Amino acid sequence: MGERVYNFYPGPATLPYEVLEEASQSFLDFNHKGMSLLEMSHRGKDYEAIQNETESLMKELLDMPDHYRVLFMGGGASTQFALVPMNFLKPGTEADYIVTGSFAKKAYEEAAKIGKANIAASTKGSNFDRLPAKEEIKLSASPVYVHLTSNNTIYGTQWQELPSFGGVPLVADMSSDIMSRRFDVSQFSLIYAGAQKNLGPAGVTVVIIDPGLLEKANTDLPVIMQYKTFVENDSLYNTPPVYAIYMVNLVLKWIKKNGGLAAMERRNQEKAKYIYDVLDQYPEFYKGHAQKEYRSLMNVTFRLPSEELEATFVAEGAKNGLVGLKGHRSVGGIRASIYNAMPVEGCKALAEFMKEFVKKNG
Repeated sequence: MGERVYNFYPGPATLPYEVLEEASQSFLDFNHKGMSLLEMSHRGKDYEAIQNETESLMKELLDMPDHYRVLFMGGGASTQFALVPMNFLKPGTEADYIVTGSFAKKAYEEAAKIGKANIAASTKGSNFDRLPAKEEIKLSASPVYVHLTSNNTIYGTQWQELPSFGGVPLVADMSSDIMSRRFDVSQFSLIYAGAQKNLGPAGVTVVIIDPGLLEKANTDLPVIMQYKTFVENDSLYNTPPVYAIYMVNLVLKWIKKNGGLAAMERRNQEKAKYIYDVLDQYPEFYKGHAQKEYRSLMNVTFRLPSEELEATFVAEGAKNGLVGLKGHRSVGGIRASIYNAMPVEGCKALAEFMKEFVKKNG
């Protein structure tokens, strides 16, 4: 195998190398059963043990209330954009959305097709370079839930302190920063996250739900579109993405082995600091998109003095084993995605490359 690169792609993203090694060793013969897990029945004891353990690991690592459930679904966060309002935004009710980036906007737009959805706050006016202050968030009279996106992958902003709104159910898309830091799960009624950034490969979406929320759910939906179905059938109403869930299991074990969320948080702060320090050292050359107080620990976004220099930066970075650095088309520039599995050495290498690039081109 050739030398591994430092993978800064935003998702599917880098996975812990030891997780990939373990998965590769068990790929052809799982648990000495003479076949791959990919070939096993999702109703069998081998897979049942994996799924149960994966839910238990998530509850343990997140210090989740006992009654909360962890569901494993398909369709990515994009499906959840529709399922949340389909289940909870009934006729005659309204929901509030805090729009802080492209995916938050997509979630709002899906809800608006289904029922009455309000924009409680938006930072579109400054091209999503910050998050709204608490006093900017104007809730409607009686929302059935408030929806937010905890980390904005494209724009590089992140809620440093997750807000709460009294007794109003809070729903969050945490696709790009779940398991990267500690937070109070009981503050949320529903959390969803596509796995392909911090949890595992593409193909499975993890949903954390307070079953009490289901008491208000719409049951006049196709069965497969009801959260109630997944709770009552332990995510086994239909065939789940078994191998993707197995990979999530291995990643959660890796997080636990490496000190849990407290250790991940410290490590992510250290990693991000290497890169942000270079931005701050050369502000005339590297211009960060996010305002400083809203900077993400997961996605570092910045521009260079010209698009030509940005293209050169991406190309030369790749030659140095630093891949996936091109920014999203809506922001341009550079984006370094540094999720849990990105090693500290990768961020150090990028920071050193950035310094050398300034010397040659600044």
